[in-house]
Amino acid sequence: MPIVVPYDTLSEDTLGRVIEEFVTRAGTDYGAHEKTLEQKIADVRRQLVSGEATIVFDPETERVDIVLTNRL
Repeated sequence: MPIVVPYDTLSEDTLGRVIEEFVTRAGTDYGAHEKTLEQKIADVRRQLVSGEATIVFDPETERVDIVLTNRL
């Protein structure tokens, strides 16, 4: 079972790396309009702060992911 990791418990550096790794994964879709890396990172950060998205850690796979909160 995945563990919710509150974004504000991570250091700024770690949070930035988690978000950047997430937005640069192959297959991540951002819609019809291409965005810069900085825009993608800002969008995900905004979603984490607003509660729309959540960071989760799966101890079985040792993978960190960012999911929409309503999908938890």
